[in-house]
Amino acid sequence: MADQYQYNTNEEKIVKDSHTKEIDLINRDPKQINEDVVKVEFEDVIAEPDGTHSMDGVWKLSYTTFTVSKYWCYRILSAIFGIPVALLWGFLFACISFCHIWAVVPCIKGCLIESQCVSRIYTLCIQTFFDPLFEACGKVFSRIQVAMRKEV
Repeated sequence: MADQYQYNTNEEKIVKDSHTKEIDLINRDPKQINEDVVKVEFEDVIAEPDGTHSMDGVWKLSYTTFTVSKYWCYRILSAIFGIPVALLWGFLFACISFCHIWAVVPCIKGCLIESQCVSRIYTLCIQTFFDPLFEACGKVFSRIQVAMRKEV
């Protein structure tokens, strides 16, 4: 990530590292990448059709149990596994970035350079050897005339 530059009153350049930026603790999905994936509510999972209803107390207690258990289970799992998984994902994306920057892009650039060289040689060979041959064949066969007649 690029560093941000700021200037103080003495016109000295202050480098502000982008890794230390403030994060939003309210809106934790600003790009809505999990908008439709993990929004699972009680009504999305458990529903009683008309004519098959449990007692109101059971329905309310089921709702509360579902909501609270989902909430606390997520919090406990994220407290236990959140930091190690974030470390693994950070490592994985760092490796992907490293491979892309130091291997994939230079390889593609090298292939493009080589293909331009081969393309020039190929074009030169075609223009030198085959263009005159095909031009001569075209002149030879240009005198041929085909006439179609219908005989009765």
